[in-house]
Amino acid sequence: MKNLIYLKFVFTGAIIFLVVTAFTGQPGNNVPVPHKKIIKFSHGYHLQEVGADCEDCHVNVRTSTALSDTLLPTMDACGSCHDVEDDDECETCHYEDVYEPFPADSIELNFNHKFHLESQKLNCETCHKGLDKVNYGKESSTVFPEMEQCATCHNNESVATNECSSCHISTVNLLPDTHKEVNFLKNHKFAALQEDENCAMCHTNNFCEDCHVSTNRLGVKNTASDFFTPFSPHKFLDNTKQQQITTVHDLNYRFTHGIDAKGKTKECQTCHQIETFCAECHDSKGGDYALGGFTPTSHLQPNFTTIGVGSGGGLHAELAQRDIESCASCHDTQGADPACILCHNDPDGIKGTNPRTHKADFMMDTHGEWHESMGAVCFNCHTDPNARPDGTPGVGFCGYCHGSNPD
Repeated sequence: MKNLIYLKFVFTGAIIFLVVTAFTGQPGNNVPVPHKKIIKFSHGYHLQEVGADCEDCHVNVRTSTALSDTLLPTMDACGSCHDVEDDDECETCHYEDVYEPFPADSIELNFNHKFHLESQKLNCETCHKGLDKVNYGKESSTVFPEMEQCATCHNNESVATNECSSCHISTVNLLPDTHKEVNFLKNHKFAALQEDENCAMCHTNNFCEDCHVSTNRLGVKNTASDFFTPFSPHKFLDNTKQQQITTVHDLNYRFTHGIDAKGKTKECQTCHQIETFCAECHDSKGGDYALGGFTPTSHLQPNFTTIGVGSGGGLHAELAQRDIESCASCHDTQGADPACILCHNDPDGIKGTNPRTHKADFMMDTHGEWHESMGAVCFNCHTDPNARPDGTPGVGFCGYCHGSNPD
């Protein structure tokens, strides 16, 4: 009974007890104990089978004006349905000898539940979705609303401001997860071109215009044959066509850009889809800048490609090993252009029947990830039916090392 009284006191006591005991059971680190290790509970069961409302358990939500308030269920709230005074019933919800309070989350947001529920007439499910399908709240990827959900109101157009500080306590290093991805700057153009893009949720047109401003100077139209500065998706700034000549390229860049491209001193893909943009000038029609057509001159040399086991692959193999990035500037490494995989694949898993991509005894003495993970890069090319982590030794892909496939 002592532990039960302690639990009741903590749940109904001051917030300081939640803070002090939040990390109980985690010696040597500051990682809070997950709720599923503290209590037996199912949101899905209570919402669908019992028919409970959110406020039946989260009794303080409707009057809460800050996220620092105690919003998790108290033992008294559970007592409205459960007999919390019966010691024999404790293990209905509690694990044996586990009577810890829920850890308090640290959330750097300003939010007023009372205002949104009473003044804005919102339902809990408007922001907290998917709880009817999970046991513990954080098992739902949508339990906390994404900014897109907040922006349906906080957009300076309907009912609320979209000023960052109105919701975020600190805006230091405030970045969406997508902006933290590798090469986001390089590929941000393609994200902005998506039908569901939401850049304007945080950025105004003026933000883009710091780099992207087009022109009509001297009749320039910013086409492939009449190119002046980086093309802008926004032609007007303050209702006036403007241009920032030195933002990225100088006026003669069309004649010198090849030096940067060859030396890799510029990230062309930051603004240009290389496979299509370059083709506007370097096409097979023999235009002013075709330089022998869209096919590079190296590809026109004798024995550029030789096919067959033991042939060595020709000049293309040598160039690819020396500078694969140069190949990737035209041949899409994500598979949109199948130039490489037309030859470099192994659909049957039999040695000696496909062009070699690895030297003899390649990784024979290594226990690689292909033994455990179907996501191993090997399986991009090795696609025979036995190419899998639990494959049969001596058959197909597994016969390369385990068995007697012909060499």
